[in-house]
This record gives sequence, structure tokens and C-alpha cells, in this order.
Amino acid sequence: MNKGTILLVEDNPGDETLTLRAIKKNRIINPVKVCHDGVEALDYLFCTGDYAKRNVKDVPAVILLDLKLPKVDGLEVLRQLRSKEITKLIPVVILTTSSEEKDIFNSYNLGANSYIRKPVDFVQFSEAVKQLGLYWLLLNEPPPVYTQTKKNNR
Repeated sequence: MNKGTILLVEDNPGDETLTLRAIKKNRIINPVKVCHDGVEALDYLFCTGDYAKRNVKDVPAVILLDLKLPKVDGLEVLRQLRSKEITKLIPVVILTTSSEEKDIFNSYNLGANSYIRKPVDFVQFSEAVKQLGLYWLLLNEPPPVYTQTKKNNR
């Protein structure tokens, strides 16, 4: 699979553990970076705050983004990352418990690539993570500009 980092933006410790366990169970070997709120995610993506020394061109292969986050919610994180050239093409999968129509609509309207409601059952959730890994990290072809940016910065 693509060795790019998976950025998991999740504030719930139980959901974080469940996601990490599902990633490991499905033998997804990509490194995972976890951010626990919207501010930390934006700092990570734009190399500010505690992440000021991180290379801004080292973008995640995929972002798993919860909507209900402290400090800055997931929709605002999505809005900001889609507004910047360096991050606007990163695949973003909304991974949330919300089934509200307005959240689904707003997520896609702001440029989410996929919207998945978190299943409560671990077997279902593990299968969803497996499919995410297969699609976004193995089968999906990133846009040529994105691929070129990553190649030029190795």
C-alpha cells in the first residue's frame, strides 16, 4: 500500500482506539498521525504551532476527519484545507457518528471525498476501515499535480 501517512482527526479516545485497532487488524502499514482537535489538525496540516518544523509538502495520503471536534469543528478544518493549494487535493473521508442531512450536504459541499457514518459494531467498523485502506491507499490514483508535488519533495 501507499506508505503515505494517514491523518486521523478524532477527539474521542474510544473511537481513536477502535480506528487504530481496525487499521492494525487489516494490516494497513501506513504510519498514522492522530490529532485530537481541529486546531491541532490545522497546525499539523499547515505546519504551525507545535508542528512549525514539519515539512508542509509532506502531505497525508488520506485524512480521516471527525466532524464533532473541540476548538475547531471538522467542517471548518475541511473548509480551511480546501482553501490552500498545498492541501486542497488531499483525499478527505468524513468518519463521524452524525447522520444529519446538513452535515452530509455541508461535507460534500466543502469538498469531502467520502462520508462514512461510524458503525458501532467493531466487525462492521473494521470492514469499513479495510475498504478505506484498499481504496484510498492502494487503488486510488492521486491527481498528477499531487503526485508530482510528493515526488519533487522526497
